[in-house]
Amino acid sequence: MKIGLLGTGFGRAHAAVYATHPDIDEVVVFGRTPAKLQAVADEFGFATTTDADAIHDDPDIDLVDVCLPTPLHADHAVRAMEAGKDVLCELPLATTMEDARRVVETQHATGRQAFVDLFARFNPVNEYIHHAITEGTYGPLHTWEIEVRTALLWEGYDIRLDSLVMDAMHCELDLFATALGLPESLTALGTEGERRGSAGEALLTYPGGVLVRCASSALMPKSYGLRGNSRIVFADAVLETDFTGGFDGQGRTRLVEYTDAGQRPVDLPERNTYAAVIDHVLACLTGKETSRITPQSALDGLQLTLDIRQKIN
Repeated sequence: MKIGLLGTGFGRAHAAVYATHPDIDEVVVFGRTPAKLQAVADEFGFATTTDADAIHDDPDIDLVDVCLPTPLHADHAVRAMEAGKDVLCELPLATTMEDARRVVETQHATGRQAFVDLFARFNPVNEYIHHAITEGTYGPLHTWEIEVRTALLWEGYDIRLDSLVMDAMHCELDLFATALGLPESLTALGTEGERRGSAGEALLTYPGGVLVRCASSALMPKSYGLRGNSRIVFADAVLETDFTGGFDGQGRTRLVEYTDAGQRPVDLPERNTYAAVIDHVLACLTGKETSRITPQSALDGLQLTLDIRQKIN
């Protein structure tokens, strides 16, 4: 299989997966900065180009992986599918619901396969929590809280209120929307720091009195890194998680179960979620699996993200 990879920023995390994947024969990387392209070529041995047309017009490319800035996602995803290629699109899918639905409509019209890199869905801890909610493992859900706290780990990139929700809350909001749907109501507040960071918090209500809270802060010093935690309270148990990670969002998550009988760690396998997404995409393209990350499935999470961004700003 031949991959056309658009982007040399976050795209390098995908490039690292492609470089060692046995089912990938060739990768061509598009970027706008020759120095960054050279770094990719030196590290992975991939061909590079500064011409995006070379990716879209290459008849031998099977999958276009869109890792460009979010406002460019929809246009490139649509163009690739109209050129007869399948698409993997970095998250968020788009910056507007109109663009997101345009991707969905193009997928249906062309019959191509399209995927959104909702890698948090493939975290074994999130899979466990999702199953516990949807299957009622611990009885009815009462509250679900998630906090993510980070330093500004990406050189030259600010996380102000206009980008905080899309950049630092979207993955968690997608988890809520996937398990619970869209909320009955929401409130959200935000604050900006004196320098380049910001913080925000959203409170959502769902039928049956379920309360959901999502908080994110990009006000931490560099030594803090990236950390997070969650608490999910059911009628019969509490699940708590702690997460530590790096600039690429990958890290280790610990899950503990608390019940009247005591507490116990829930041992789950470690997983590189970027690699898991790409494995899943390739399995879908060969008919071995059914997609868990279609653009259609991403719409509720994106709608919730955009609603909260509007309220915070």
